[in-house]
Amino acid sequence: MQWFGKGSGNIDDRRGMSGGAIGGGLGIIVVILGLIFGTDLTGLVSQLPIEGAATEGKRGVPTDPAGKFVAGVLESTDSVWIAQFKEMGSEYEQPVLSIFDDHAESACGSASAAVGPFYCPGDRHVYIDLSFYKELSDRFGAAGDFAQAYVIAHEVGHHVQNLLGISDKMQQARGQLSETEYNRLSVKLELQADFFAGLWAHHAQNLDNFRLEAGDIEEALTAANAIGDDKLQKQAQGEIVPDAFTHGTSAQRMYWFKKGFDTGDFKQGDTFNSNEL
Repeated sequence: MQWFGKGSGNIDDRRGMSGGAIGGGLGIIVVILGLIFGTDLTGLVSQLPIEGAATEGKRGVPTDPAGKFVAGVLESTDSVWIAQFKEMGSEYEQPVLSIFDDHAESACGSASAAVGPFYCPGDRHVYIDLSFYKELSDRFGAAGDFAQAYVIAHEVGHHVQNLLGISDKMQQARGQLSETEYNRLSVKLELQADFFAGLWAHHAQNLDNFRLEAGDIEEALTAANAIGDDKLQKQAQGEIVPDAFTHGTSAQRMYWFKKGFDTGDFKQGDTFNSNEL
């Protein structure tokens, strides 16, 4: 991908700051569960209750290449979603992207870099330790700048869900459903965020300051394939437990990203009422 913009100024750069220990044991529990089950539990973090305000770092467009890159991706997601919300007769509230080292304090509690990227509805920030991109490449075999951009676009998709009230409905359902039933809803939530990431890619290619290149969509699909629940469970524990899925299979994640990219139609992304899962 090629990007020619200035970059979003909604970057909260906490790199070099002390993130502190994992507060209340909450974040470390998520990390341990992830290690045991081999499952990406970042969706769980995005549903955690609000615990308090986070300490912010330097705001604005970073000057280093990695920081500039994420600022550029965020700028493109803002452009796409501002237009989408305008079509819906609403106004898009731009999220903040917090980049950090090791640990981060959020309104959803403390989080370790081991949790991976996540969105916190409490402060409407996307959080990512940029070292995750090395793990994405080395551990999951999903290299490339567009694979990295897909990760941000997916988390911004959770922000869109929050603005639309979908996250609130998920939170209300948490105490009313069994774990298996709630996991099924979580899968639908994550697949919709994948669809939104694909929708972003569809419309971003028409922006004046953004260009897709050969192989970009394949990079995103490789990333989606690499972090499917079935693949992660098989790698970690040698067996697949569908009732424990929280994000969807590799095939499902690729399908919904591709559907978002192919259609660019917001109305096609209702994973909660779809028979295509």
